[in-house]
Amino acid sequence: MGLHDENAAVTQVHFLPQQVDLVTLLDDNSLHMWTLRAHQGVSELLEIGRFTLTGPPGASPSVTRVTAVLTHSSGDLLFLGTEGGHVFVVEVPGFRELEERNISLENVTNSLPEDYGGRRSLEHVESLQENPVNPRQVLIGYGRGIMVIWDLERQSAVKHIPATQQLESVWWTEDGGHVLSSHSDGSYCRWMVAGEGTQSEQEKSEVPYGHFPCKAISKIIQLPTEQGPPFLFLSGGMPRASYGDRHCISVIHSKTHVALDFTSRIIDFFVIRDGPDHTGDPSALVVLVEEELVVIDLQTEGWPVIQTPYLVPLHCSAITCSHHVSAIPLKLWEKVLSAGALQNTHYSKKPWPITGGQNLSPDAPQRDLLLTGHEDGTVRFWDASGVCLYPMYKLSTAGVFLTDAEPNDNMNQCTEGEWPPFRKVGCFDPYSDDPRLGVQKIHLCKYSGYLTVAGTAGQILVLELNDEAAEQTVEATVADLLQGQEGFRWKGHTRLEVKEEPVRFPPGFQPFALVQCQPPAVVTALTLHSEWKLVTFGTSHGFGLYDYQQKSNVLVRCTLNPSDQLAMEGPLSRVKSIKKSLRQSFRRIRRSRVSLRKHHVNSAAKVQEANARLEAELAEMELAPVQRKIEARSSDDSFTGLVRTLYFADTFLSDSSHHTPSLWAGTNGGSVFAYQLRLPPVERRAEDPVSAHPAKEIQLMHRAPVVGIVVLDGHGSPLPEPLEVAHDLARSADMQGCHQLLVISEEQFKVFTLPKVSAKMKLKLTAIDGSRVRRVGVAWFGSNRSEDYGESGLTVLTNQGDLHVVSLPGVKLQVQYPCIRREDVSGIASCVFTKHGQGFYLISPSEFERFSLSARCVVEPRSLVEVPSQTPSTTLPRAQPDGPSVKHRNSTRDTDDMESSARRVMEHALLNDETVLQEIQKSLEGYQPTFLENNVKSALAGGKVLTNGD
Repeated sequence: MGLHDENAAVTQVHFLPQQVDLVTLLDDNSLHMWTLRAHQGVSELLEIGRFTLTGPPGASPSVTRVTAVLTHSSGDLLFLGTEGGHVFVVEVPGFRELEERNISLENVTNSLPEDYGGRRSLEHVESLQENPVNPRQVLIGYGRGIMVIWDLERQSAVKHIPATQQLESVWWTEDGGHVLSSHSDGSYCRWMVAGEGTQSEQEKSEVPYGHFPCKAISKIIQLPTEQGPPFLFLSGGMPRASYGDRHCISVIHSKTHVALDFTSRIIDFFVIRDGPDHTGDPSALVVLVEEELVVIDLQTEGWPVIQTPYLVPLHCSAITCSHHVSAIPLKLWEKVLSAGALQNTHYSKKPWPITGGQNLSPDAPQRDLLLTGHEDGTVRFWDASGVCLYPMYKLSTAGVFLTDAEPNDNMNQCTEGEWPPFRKVGCFDPYSDDPRLGVQKIHLCKYSGYLTVAGTAGQILVLELNDEAAEQTVEATVADLLQGQEGFRWKGHTRLEVKEEPVRFPPGFQPFALVQCQPPAVVTALTLHSEWKLVTFGTSHGFGLYDYQQKSNVLVRCTLNPSDQLAMEGPLSRVKSIKKSLRQSFRRIRRSRVSLRKHHVNSAAKVQEANARLEAELAEMELAPVQRKIEARSSDDSFTGLVRTLYFADTFLSDSSHHTPSLWAGTNGGSVFAYQLRLPPVERRAEDPVSAHPAKEIQLMHRAPVVGIVVLDGHGSPLPEPLEVAHDLARSADMQGCHQLLVISEEQFKVFTLPKVSAKMKLKLTAIDGSRVRRVGVAWFGSNRSEDYGESGLTVLTNQGDLHVVSLPGVKLQVQYPCIRREDVSGIASCVFTKHGQGFYLISPSEFERFSLSARCVVEPRSLVEVPSQTPSTTLPRAQPDGPSVKHRNSTRDTDDMESSARRVMEHALLNDETVLQEIQKSLEGYQPTFLENNVKSALAGGKVLTNGD
């Protein structure tokens, strides 16, 4: 990856022919040159130069504003077309402008016939194309429509193409005999440019999509085939009135004509061709759209999509939550892969066509899954073991419910006889049939294969992994969290209706139980215990416990405070209340402005007097570094009953000699509820009911929201996960010593002894630096020196974007690192920790950033791109670099004179080809080695460069 120092958008990228160097153009009009270099066995992308065109003194900025870039096949020239109509010629890699080769607008205009519209303004340079069979000719396409073929040796125009429509794109055919131009009115033209004569003749003009006004064709490509007609690719050109909002690329070959319809704006596209030199038949179409990268197989019937192994759009539907599971057992992994393979039958069987480079990263030590919940009710499973997130399987929960619009399986197929012949391409779909389907919480048990998914409308689905397709009815169990409390009326969205008839579910995760919360509020907490066959859930109204083996409610507890009226409104009605409060605020501001005008003079004087008095007092005060005072939150605050965290533990609740299963719940108002669970024996588990009895209740003094609960065993270690001990993957919890309860609120970490629940120690985070805990997880930090040693700790993310590691059981701050910008609220909210000290967060709606707090578990890209031998195809005659007519107008940082330009060329050569040193050595065989050493060092340090005379 290469990162520009400038905070500007990259508008163009061009590789130099036959080289691993590339040039980027930014929207601040600067050009940058990059090269691939192997460093310690790994490829790096290094910036080796930058350049900005500077015009004559007093010239308009448009004269040098770059609009088109051509990298010449010689490999050492750049042609830069500008907004002012000029073409500048720049030598690379030194970024030295060759003034005597520049093609000025005046010279081009003078070469045009007198009858060309009175030689009207040609506008900006829209396109630059090199003649495929004669590198000494370059086609310059101007925005007004006219195109000129310029001879670089004779410095004159040899032919002009008199198009009259606004020009969008130009393509020069491989045989050099024809030029295709596309225009703003949706037409494209074919021009004969071979032969004598200064004016080209139009052979063909066509508007592919009809007689009504059409949008511009922004890019056109035509490629030949060995047997049969050529392929024609057009971007845009749709009828403006009917399909002006479509993003299409039309592919035309023989009698086949398809309009590939993308769901986001097309940025660019190119075509991959067969053969070692990529000069054979077109094999794949690569399209970059705003939200994804799509590759079309052009050699398989139907032109299917090739599945991408990287850069897969995470946000096909907006991501609403994430869940990470480490160290997946092989059996579950293979089942998920198998279910996903059955969903990918519509993809092409061809391998990924973009090849090159070696992945040097070691094999992942374990199999990790990242599950993402989406707005459309889907859950996507990603292989998160390595650098790239690879899609494994997609689960849809929408099939269980009746929604406003049923999904159409045939949406990708174009109807017979339809015109234009659209075909939906790509998986990005920003629209959701029903916002209530949105997934809010996910919990997967990797040992049993049970999955629970909770949504926006209070629905909780329990699913199991099945190798075979099944047809079944999913019955809903209602959990009334209000428990008959009076005075509350739900004003939010309604619940989702469940389908009454049996639904066919494909192989994979299949729902078999459903809990519906009433009121149907967003599920805010969810935990699954597959060993006990229980799932617990919480909303803004309370929490419940569900037995999914017997499909019955075990416990329902309302946590609402009488003042929690906002909790009854739901997300939709809150918009109305916000509008109302805004209206009232503006009225108060208006009234206050009237009163301020009356007392403006007196109040201003009083304010100045008070400020002066305050400054004097502050100057006399000596501030001591004391902990800040944290005001206790009022119990009347809204959403105090919202459940933030739920936790299962086998620990001591009633006395210190008997440990029992328990359920713990923490709320937004600083309350912790503990319930003792009684499970029937294994042989009676399917018949006898599970019971829950209230055991403990804790109220934190500051009433800060409880974001995490952890029980520590007699050794001070967190309790193992359900079924982890049964699979011999963790040692049994120590039940001999005293257990401790760790309650993590937004402001502090507090340890209580069990079963008495007496405070033992605490760590005040907010009082120290004013930050609040937003995310917390339990992690195992393994030593990178000893395989057998490791420690448990808490990974913490604050609202300031800082990461902390807190030791267990001592509850001491170990390290602190800045990670996420404090302004990035959505990034902080999206963070998810792993069990081994890593984490993920969204740096944009479509990108996860991965970080690690562990010295042992680090995932980083390590790759090597082989540097090919650099053999430029053609070298044009050039002026000598020290000729008197050459001037520099280079505004790069370090290359204001000839010596620094030459130094940059030499640096570039040494970076890219170690054989340069060997060549210098051979040419200096009669000299001592120190001569070579000293001169090369001198050259790189800015001294004189070796010349032929030396």
